[in-house]
Amino acid sequence: RGYPLGALVEAALIGVLLAQRSLYEHVAAVGVALDVGGLPAGRAAVSRIVGRDPMSLDAHGVARAAIESLAENFSDGVVAPVFWYLLLGLPGLFAYKMANTLDSMIGHRTPRYRSFGWAAACLDDLLNLLPARISGLLLVGAAVFAKKGRPDRALVIMLRDARKHRSPNAGWPESAMAGALGLALAGPRRYQEGRVADPWLGEGSARAGTSDIVGALHLYRLACLIEGGLVMGAWLAAHLTLLA
Repeated sequence: RGYPLGALVEAALIGVLLAQRSLYEHVAAVGVALDVGGLPAGRAAVSRIVGRDPMSLDAHGVARAAIESLAENFSDGVVAPVFWYLLLGLPGLFAYKMANTLDSMIGHRTPRYRSFGWAAACLDDLLNLLPARISGLLLVGAAVFAKKGRPDRALVIMLRDARKHRSPNAGWPESAMAGALGLALAGPRRYQEGRVADPWLGEGSARAGTSDIVGALHLYRLACLIEGGLVMGAWLAAHLTLLA
């Protein structure tokens, strides 16, 4: 009788793990493409994970875009699903995934979608308010264990710069990543609908390279491990409380 529910839980957890792996592989592919195929290959690889105009990017811009995508999607695709599952169970997880999928499909600030996509975008922003901030803190924690991580700068820059981002949520993991790696992320960039003159997050160099992608992926792995450890700890604590 409990088997169908157990199967649903297992499927949900497998989905989160696959999302972790898929994100890692897509971002790693950008670094490999830049190293092996140069700028044209890097542009082609990064165009699969970001919405900005790849032809406007130099090699540093390609690397920054990959790192920014890694940070933002760590929040949207890894932390938020787990957060809503822990809070509301499978209904919370599925509701979040539906809202997030709608946002990715129609939540764009373009004339085509503005009239009916704003609701999806606002709902997704609301559901990610807490997960985004947790994601930033997880990346700060990951920087503690990274060989060249800068946890102090990650925390300071996250608290200082997160609200500069046009998104109420993406700035938290992105600015934490910028501080941890000693980079400047975000900034002016071009999308298909036009150029945006956003401020920079962080105070390091904007000349990101493939070594910075490797560093970002290392932080991502560590942050995923920390998240997994915290979830396991919470699960054990809850079960021990029930047994007491």
